[in-house]
Amino acid sequence: MKNILVAGAGKSSSYLIDYLLKNSKSDWRVIVMDASADAIAEKLKNHPRGIPAVIDVTKDEEREQLVAKADIVLSILPPSLHYLLAKDCLKYKKHLITSSYVSPEIKALDAEVKEAGLLFMCEMGLDPGIDHMSAMSIIHSIQKIAGNITSFKSFCGGVIAPESDDNPWHYKISWNPRNIVLAGQAGAEWIENGKVQKMDYEQLYNNCKKIKVDGLGSFSYYPNRDSLKYLDLYDVSDIQTFMRATLRYPAFTKAWNFVVKMGLTKDNDQVNTEGLSYGEWIAQKSGVAIADNWVLTLAEQYAIDDKSLKMMEWLELFDTKKQIKRQGVYSSADIIQDVLEEKWKLNIVDKDMVVMQHQVAYERKGVSSFLTSNLVVKGENSLYSAMAKTVGLPMAILARKILNDGLPSKYLTGVRIPVMPEVYVHVLKELKKSGVEFIDIIH
Repeated sequence: MKNILVAGAGKSSSYLIDYLLKNSKSDWRVIVMDASADAIAEKLKNHPRGIPAVIDVTKDEEREQLVAKADIVLSILPPSLHYLLAKDCLKYKKHLITSSYVSPEIKALDAEVKEAGLLFMCEMGLDPGIDHMSAMSIIHSIQKIAGNITSFKSFCGGVIAPESDDNPWHYKISWNPRNIVLAGQAGAEWIENGKVQKMDYEQLYNNCKKIKVDGLGSFSYYPNRDSLKYLDLYDVSDIQTFMRATLRYPAFTKAWNFVVKMGLTKDNDQVNTEGLSYGEWIAQKSGVAIADNWVLTLAEQYAIDDKSLKMMEWLELFDTKKQIKRQGVYSSADIIQDVLEEKWKLNIVDKDMVVMQHQVAYERKGVSSFLTSNLVVKGENSLYSAMAKTVGLPMAILARKILNDGLPSKYLTGVRIPVMPEVYVHVLKELKKSGVEFIDIIH
């Protein structure tokens, strides 16, 4: 009996678990490990080959027992917890698949993972994940015809579908809310016209540029993390322009810029929230005393436009009577997260949407071409969201391939991301069957 261990039964796990259960053979079992029995039950639906494991993942003994019995481990836990599983997988000689960026701690295990003949495939979700695989499919195709790629820009975002867009932020939460609050805090680095560009967190959302997506209109974008580390991984080290970026609706980035500038997303400050209202918290952060027209004074201090101010008012951030949900000493990031989880909740019938676009300029035999590759995926509801589909299915497809056929290559060991044909060709083909398909246009 083969055991597949899925660590995490959160927002992104529904399609992953469904796929593994539907494609399980009589000798497969899918063990789902999470702290919430309800979350596990919601995903397993009493399937005969689904096994719940309600544990505290930080408890070594309980966690290790499950890893030791597994044939492969898939982790969609918060990024900070992947390392615990990585150490277990190394100890018990198990392959690991995660949807998160390669952390320095996991990267440091590369030599040991290779020596053990194991594969730790990270960045195997949406962004990162599908973006890497689709990008490499395009890049390798152009390189095969002796094309010279001069510019590569990749944009991706999880947003609300137009039919469920009923709030002024044009946004609802379909993935880890903590990651939404902290998005962009590392700043960004990319290359444009041969020059390295850098932008810190406080600049990131200021005057965001826009792109158009056929049938959906305009989206604004901001550069995402360190794009430069992917130059060699994508085999485009001599490229003139290379950027990975995050998409949002334009109103969102304009208003979020003020939330950031006011310090409302800081996770390293301490606020005593005992008896404190949201308005009083804002007054403390800004230094603007609560008085008549104090919100207008605040708007003048930060140059907040009327539309953005109304969006912030809709979040009830200036309410001087409504007490902060968490009482005690917390960070501003904790406080704003609770606000957003309440106000940006994805209701059961809501549909989210994943939008990705690659823009590639290349030359071949003296002729310049421009390729645009678009992906649009809509969710069914809050449980079967587009985010869950695009994050979970790539992991599940690769896990099934490894269980059935072994590693895609005997040389494919160590800490990796999915940029190699032996991985992306199969996964993209399977994703297409599930409606995750790119439409390419060459201009």
